[in-house]
Amino acid sequence: MTFYVSIIIVILFVLWGIVAPAHLSDTATAALGFTTSTFGWFYLLVTFGFLIFCIYLAFSKYGHIRLGSDDDEPEYSSFTWFAMLFSAGMGIGLVFWGVAEPLSHYYSPPLGIPAGTADAARAALRYSFFHWGLHPWAIYSVIALVLAYFQYRKGAPGLVSATFSPLIGEKVNGPIGNLIDILAIIATAFGVATSLGLGTLQINGGLTHLFNIPHNTTVQIIIIAVTTVLYLVSATTGLDRGIKVLSNSNLLVASGLLVLTLLFGPTAFLFENFTTTLGSYLQNLIQMSLQLTPFSQNPWVTNWTLFYWAWWIAWAPFVGTFIARVSRGRTIKEFVIGVLLVPSLLSCVWFTVFGGTGLYFEIFDKIPIGTAVQEDITSALFITLEHLPLGTIISALATLLIITFFITSADSATFVLGMFSTKGNLDPSTKVKLTWGILQALIAVVLLLSGGLQGLQTASIVAALPFTVIMILMCVSLRKALAAEERVFRKAAKERQKKLDKLLEQEK
Repeated sequence: MTFYVSIIIVILFVLWGIVAPAHLSDTATAALGFTTSTFGWFYLLVTFGFLIFCIYLAFSKYGHIRLGSDDDEPEYSSFTWFAMLFSAGMGIGLVFWGVAEPLSHYYSPPLGIPAGTADAARAALRYSFFHWGLHPWAIYSVIALVLAYFQYRKGAPGLVSATFSPLIGEKVNGPIGNLIDILAIIATAFGVATSLGLGTLQINGGLTHLFNIPHNTTVQIIIIAVTTVLYLVSATTGLDRGIKVLSNSNLLVASGLLVLTLLFGPTAFLFENFTTTLGSYLQNLIQMSLQLTPFSQNPWVTNWTLFYWAWWIAWAPFVGTFIARVSRGRTIKEFVIGVLLVPSLLSCVWFTVFGGTGLYFEIFDKIPIGTAVQEDITSALFITLEHLPLGTIISALATLLIITFFITSADSATFVLGMFSTKGNLDPSTKVKLTWGILQALIAVVLLLSGGLQGLQTASIVAALPFTVIMILMCVSLRKALAAEERVFRKAAKERQKKLDKLLEQEK
């Protein structure tokens, strides 16, 4: 039932995009406007609450609890684990926005800061840190931690609905559980389809820059076809081979691209920027987390921060499920610190290097990268890189990274959708993964042909609102389960102590 209902809903949305793409886009945009204007405060409070909840769990009495049995060891090395987290959680987004977002903020800064000034440049990097740092990873941490705990500690199936058993008991196996899983599948399918579309546009932009290949729909469909074959091959090789190898490769290529840009770019300027921006980010974290504009009605927070928070929540079922799958054997404290801090720090370094280099060229070398962002956002990265020594080689490396991130994200998504649609099976069959992989590609092609990509992207963000409520209830369920486990542990400890005392009395 879950599988077929999800497929029908996804196909209906795709048909809507084919038949009436403008109507889909207008409807979704109106729904997004209503959601962010009415529930903007809710998104801010909940996202900040997720961050606090993660920190609380890591340093509470529950931090020692292992995601698995007490003698389980981590399934993957720390390097491979971090590589998988980074590839699945951010991937293409960092490459896509690394230069474009800071430049966008520089010319359209938040909250009344004059555009094109030093204050605007500082705010541009600070808010890039904010949008890609602790908050999104707190969202991913919450759902991944809950799923991993119930899967590996309690033996529940790998389904979002299974985490609700402390709250609704056996009802997780009925219509309520099915509804929860359908929402998770829809959010995942929509998010992945739009990611494939955006990744395709970015790859096309890189090929256009390097080889003057046309930037049009035909080329983009060919890109989707080729990458689909690649990620289906990877998906059929299994988690320990395909995704593991790709994730490690991604981290190595990303590190190479980062180091080359850092060394060939304005190195001292970038180090100073990282230090200053990190301090400013941490200093203003609470203020930025709870900042709205009820008196001035400035749309910046809605267009950027609320958009991002909703987008991360829409992606949470996909990324959270994948992180849970690769995190067995780690303690809650180890899990939270690893998932929350390491990728956040890497994201901040990434925006410092690429966004800082773009800002340096724009401000001091008078290279009009900001104009390129406004005209074609996919070109911002390549225009920045071409002004570095060995710019063509570095641009080719960036294009390769986009392709490998693309394949890893799609590969991971076929695995997660396979799990959701086979009652939480941790090793979905090749047939199921191929079905979802082909369906993802077809959705992306149809949307590119119909022009409905933006509408579906917006619709998926609106769908984040009900899933936000589900995530809150998941936190409540986890807290209840942990408290129950702690009571059992204390009771057992008291029983052991009583037996020990009795033996001591007998010996006396």
